Amino acid sequence: MRPASDPEIAALIAAQQWELREAHGGLAGQATETRDDVRYLAVVVNGRAVACGGIQALDSGTGEIKRMYVRPAFRGRGIGRQLLVALEEVAFQQGLHTLCLETATYLPAAIALYTSGGYASVPLFGEYVGKAYSVCFAKRLPLAA
Repeated sequence: MRPASDPEIAALIAAQQWELREAHGGLAGQATETRDDVRYLAVVVNGRAVACGGIQALDSGTGEIKRMYVRPAFRGRGIGRQLLVALEEVAFQQGLHTLCLETATYLPAAIALYTSGGYASVPLFGEYVGKAYSVCFAKRLPLAA
């Protein structure tokens, strides 16, 4: 797990925010906010971080997936799915039983990834309430065998 201040994580987050601003002009002018309490996994290919995703604990049993991102040149290879599964494993090891997340209505590939991974649509929560472009999902993590 890496902090948001890790240079490779920071570069991936900046790339994600640039891409979101390009896809949806309504994000222009919003600052990229990172939090010290979010820890990130990075997917490294040939020595370069090409994807990241983080977990922020919301309470003793619930966490939020933050900043899932795969560089465009590496999409379609299953990296996002592998990262999602790895984040779920880390969350479970941290004692979390539920993961939630927010994505944008204009990101159908992300929505498809989450729904195919067992995430169900839930009402907007927290800072996402009232945001027209937000859609939220949650998944109860399976118990250990």
